[in-house]
Amino acid sequence: MSLIPSIFGGRRTNVFDPFSLDIWDPFDGFFTSAVANVPSSARETSAFANARIDWKETPEAHIFKADLPGLKKEEVKVEVEEGRILQISGERSKEQEEKNDKWHRVERSSGKFLRRFRLPEDAKMEQVKASMEDGVLTVTVPKEEEKKPQAKAIEISG
Repeated sequence: MSLIPSIFGGRRTNVFDPFSLDIWDPFDGFFTSAVANVPSSARETSAFANARIDWKETPEAHIFKADLPGLKKEEVKVEVEEGRILQISGERSKEQEEKNDKWHRVERSSGKFLRRFRLPEDAKMEQVKASMEDGVLTVTVPKEEEKKPQAKAIEISG
């Protein structure tokens, strides 16, 4: 979390992470106040849109972990784009409403999510792997070995 609030609608961004590419929505929060009296079943819930993702770096790889409870691997897409961009997206569908059902509370979110990350130069983009277990997506991006500077002896003439 950043200690500095963003000027864009009170949304917080991490100013210390130059690789994070959260997509800013200028209308974020606008419609929630405008349609406060509309029941939640009548509008698309977008709380799921900001899926939380952890990114850690080990000596061997960059590892991304996303909590996506209730989603199947078929509902999640992991893509690598030009410019070393890793994109994780997906959609959780709303539960079907039956005519005889009476909802007392709808708190689970549904909708689409999209997160993009610019990977550093040492990322091996052609070897990205993804797995999903117990609602946790793990994306592993191997790193290239650090090239150690080699000392070359120069003959001194004269």
